[in-house]
Amino acid sequence: MSVEAHDLPAWPKYRVSGWLNRLIARPGFQSWASKFPLTRGQARADGAALFDVVQGFVQSQVLMAVVELDLLRRLRAGPQSAEALARACDVPADRMQVLLQAGAALGLLRRKRDRFGLARKGAALMGVPGLEAMIRHHKAFYDDLRDPVALLRGPEETRLSQFWPYVFGGDVPAPEAAIYSDLMAQSQRLVAEDTLRAVSLKGVRHLLDVGGGTGAFLEAAGRAAPSMQMTLFDLPAVVPDAQARFDAAGMAGRVSIVPGSFREDALPGGADAVSLIRVLYDHSDDTVRALLARVHDALPEGGRLIVSEPMGGGARPDRAGDVYFAFYTMAMQTGRARSAAEIEALLREAGFGQIRSPAPARAYVTRVLTAVRQG
Repeated sequence: MSVEAHDLPAWPKYRVSGWLNRLIARPGFQSWASKFPLTRGQARADGAALFDVVQGFVQSQVLMAVVELDLLRRLRAGPQSAEALARACDVPADRMQVLLQAGAALGLLRRKRDRFGLARKGAALMGVPGLEAMIRHHKAFYDDLRDPVALLRGPEETRLSQFWPYVFGGDVPAPEAAIYSDLMAQSQRLVAEDTLRAVSLKGVRHLLDVGGGTGAFLEAAGRAAPSMQMTLFDLPAVVPDAQARFDAAGMAGRVSIVPGSFREDALPGGADAVSLIRVLYDHSDDTVRALLARVHDALPEGGRLIVSEPMGGGARPDRAGDVYFAFYTMAMQTGRARSAAEIEALLREAGFGQIRSPAPARAYVTRVLTAVRQG
């Protein structure tokens, strides 16, 4: 009787897996597997997937060039030739041809004879709030990733940490605060959409949004719950545009704006729910513990907490959380992309219970945990 690998005890499984991996790692085996009828499909799929990882940085730089040269908007009105786009962008025609061809290969553009137009994926990129701004700001991130081993060993300073100075708790210069606020406000729309899709605000009388920036999430929450009172709490340099947002939305009478730092100041009282939208992953475990303790103190017994941010996969590694956001937070030099299980442990340590984690609509946008303050 034959025995399958999955029927073996745990330790022989690892021995079989190790033997198989050693076999697969031999160049001669790869050559054979790519030709043998029963293995060539998997071998070729593995090879294509590996090459996609190898060329990933080049793909991101092609995307950067497409966005920096504003090609998507230039093509929104209709297809153009490489020569016309080259003149408009001050790029040699032969090199513009290379970029357009690459953009078409990535599905951002489409080629029809000698002209290039906007493809569905390129149009979708333009429709995602904040995505183009995020791509442009990646120049700082890519500088830090130029030597990933040096980044892993911990440099004294990174480019990305200079872009996000607020995470260190110091004063935020006005230009940096404006860039930060604009980028966060644009991208927050998607996060708010998925967060409010995952949780209900039914029964919430007063929502306190900690680290709420210019109020993008609170505006969306206020539309979802028209009778709910709201408070926005964030650094003084980050919130100057919040009042204008709430005035324009007709919510000024429902929202209080309280400037302050959750590192140093007590949180405003009176709320029966608190939201932390893309806050925890910006900070160290010690800072998160202190913040959750303040949130616990600010809520009444039975008060609700909403945590929404990108998360790692934990025991089941996730491409967005454990690749992009893990290295992004590393380059910020503070915080990390925690798994839902790690955040749950921190919540329980702070005195929260009834913790729920709804299935995310788009894990690369955000995941949500909800909790209730225990007595």
